[in-house]
Amino acid sequence: MKRRSLLLTPTLFAPTLALAQGAAWRPNRPMTMIVPYAAGGGTDIVGREFAQILSQKVGQPVVVENRGGAGGSIGTLQAVRARADGFTFLYAVSSNIVINPHVYRTPEREDPARVLIPAGILANYQYILVANPRFPVTNLAELIAIAKQRPGEVTFSHSGNGGNNHLAGKLLARMAGIEMGDVAYRGTGPALMDAVNGTVNFNISSPPPAIPLVREGQLRAFAVTGATRSPAFPDVPTVAEQGLPGYAVTGWHGAFYPPGTPEGPVAMLRAAVGEIAAMPAFHEKLGRDGLEPLTTAVSPTAFVTQVREEHAFWARTIPELGIRVE
Repeated sequence: MKRRSLLLTPTLFAPTLALAQGAAWRPNRPMTMIVPYAAGGGTDIVGREFAQILSQKVGQPVVVENRGGAGGSIGTLQAVRARADGFTFLYAVSSNIVINPHVYRTPEREDPARVLIPAGILANYQYILVANPRFPVTNLAELIAIAKQRPGEVTFSHSGNGGNNHLAGKLLARMAGIEMGDVAYRGTGPALMDAVNGTVNFNISSPPPAIPLVREGQLRAFAVTGATRSPAFPDVPTVAEQGLPGYAVTGWHGAFYPPGTPEGPVAMLRAAVGEIAAMPAFHEKLGRDGLEPLTTAVSPTAFVTQVREEHAFWARTIPELGIRVE
């Protein structure tokens, strides 16, 4: 577990410090933001950027607590069990909320999609497939050909069993009719490093930590998982474009409060999330990290509905992919 306090220059986002009227509650001491992955991964990178702006808005430091493991489930359950006083919240990706409860033995009373209080969506994203340069794959057809020649020998790394990037690999294998090995890590950062050093053949990564490694030539990008190409990698075709029509795996970043949190803190965080998600400065950061800003605002009610629908979809789909409950 790592805790880092984000102390910021007061003038950094001065023009946007005012929260929307009606969010009267303000923290009078530092807040804790749980990130359910190791430091250096995509969720951590973007989460820290959000925390920096939030700290300016509320006038208090935001302490980022990395709690990785079990595909994000450990940190997510820590948030579920956290004290509901408004000073602790979760910065999550969609798989933590709508997928993990179906993969891990999560009691219904602690199912994050059922009990956490959604504050809002901050960004959308897709994944990128990146190979070790020594692995002779420059496109999806070559990957499929090698995997068919060597069943089970081609390996990919991901940030934890049941995560979106794990499911992206399993779905790809099923649709392509191939068998691949996969290796789970406590976060995207370490999973990427083992692709760089050749321990695994390729990685399925969220964009933020992969972008610098691709630009530096340490990894080669050969596909993205969205329905359309990623703005960060416009020259990299989608999986669907490369012979698997209908394939798409995407996700989102969002903030959540523990169950039982009073309405005052919830209203404050919802207002802050809405303002930050619309900020051009935050959009610029997301673009640099390879994420996709919201084109239209998502209301708290719509977010609740979206979470429930995705939760139900993965409840049906995960057994079809053969993901084992741990």
